[in-house]
Amino acid sequence: MTSPSQTATDKSDTPGLASKGLKKEKKGKGGELVGRSPGQLMWARFKRDRTGMICGIVVLAFFVIAALAPVIASLYGKNPYTLYGSDDPNLLDEFGYPMGANGGISGNFWFGIEPSLGRDLFTQLLYGMRTSLGISVAVTILVVITGTILGVTAGYLGGRTDYWLGRVIDFLLAFPSQLTFVAFMPVVVALFVPPGDETPTYIRVIALILVQWALGWMGLARLLRGQVLSLREREFVEAAKITGASPWRIITKELLPNVVTPILVQSTYMLPLFVTAEAGLSFLGVGIMEPTPDWGRLFHTAGMVYENDPTFLLFPGAAMVIFVLCFNLLGDSVRDAFDPKSGR
Repeated sequence: MTSPSQTATDKSDTPGLASKGLKKEKKGKGGELVGRSPGQLMWARFKRDRTGMICGIVVLAFFVIAALAPVIASLYGKNPYTLYGSDDPNLLDEFGYPMGANGGISGNFWFGIEPSLGRDLFTQLLYGMRTSLGISVAVTILVVITGTILGVTAGYLGGRTDYWLGRVIDFLLAFPSQLTFVAFMPVVVALFVPPGDETPTYIRVIALILVQWALGWMGLARLLRGQVLSLREREFVEAAKITGASPWRIITKELLPNVVTPILVQSTYMLPLFVTAEAGLSFLGVGIMEPTPDWGRLFHTAGMVYENDPTFLLFPGAAMVIFVLCFNLLGDSVRDAFDPKSGR
C-alpha cells in the first residue's frame, strides 16, 4: 500500500522531473512524453542556427542548379559549345573581345560571352559547376568509405594491423598534395590512353577521381583511428565482447554509430577542398580540357583575358567564393549541432 504522504511526495517531485526531461522529450499523440533520438536533437539545434540554414539552402541550390544544367540551358536557349561570336560578327571586335559593355552582358547573354571563341558564359558556368561538383562528390564518397573502413579497422584491431596501416598513412601524408596531383595526373592518364591518342573526357574524369581519392583518405582514417582507440576500451564494447558478439557486429553496431559525427563533419569540410583542388588541376592544364566546360578552366581563361575583360572572372569567381564559404560555414553549423555543449 502507498501511504498518502508518499503519494503527495511523488506528485510534488513529478513536475521537477518532467521539467528536466522536457528539453530532450516531446509529447506524442496521446499526450505522453516521447524521447527524441540524437538525430532529432541535432536537427532541432541545427534549425535554430540561421547561418547554417541559409548556407544549407545556398549549397543545396548549387547542387540543384548543377544537376539541372541541361534543363536550364534548354530553357535559356543556348549551350556551352556553340561559338556565338563566329555566328554573329557584331559580338566580338577585331581583337576577339566582346563589343558590348561588361564583357558583352545583355538580355541574350546574361553573363556575357567568352573572348576569342564567343561562347556563352552562363551555360559554361552551369556545365562547369556540374563537372566540378560531380567529380568532387564522387571523390568525397570514396574518401569517406575508404577512410572509415581503414581507420575503424586499424583502431579496433590494433597490433600489427594498426602499425602497418599507420605507416602507410604516414608515408602517403608525406606527399605534398597539390604537387603530387599535378605530377601523377599525366601518369594515370597514360595508363588508360596509348601515347599519341587523344584522351577522352571520361578518362580524365576517372583519373581526377583516382588521384584525389588515393591522396585524400588519410586524414579521415587517422582521425577515426584515434576515436576508435578510445572507444574500444569503453564499457559497452567490453560488454559486447563478453556476450560473444563478433568483431563485425561490434564495429557496425557499437563503434560506427559513435563516429558518425566526425565522419559527417569532416565530409562537409572535405568536399569544398576537393572542388578547389579539381578546379586548380584544370586551371593548371592537367585536369578537364577543352571543349568540356569546367569551373577551373573558366579561371584559366579569365587569367589570360583579365586585363582587357575583367568581367569574365566576376561570375565564376563569385560563384566559387560563395559555394566554398557557405559549405565551410555549413560544416561549422553541423559540428555545433552535433555538439551538445555548444552555445550556438
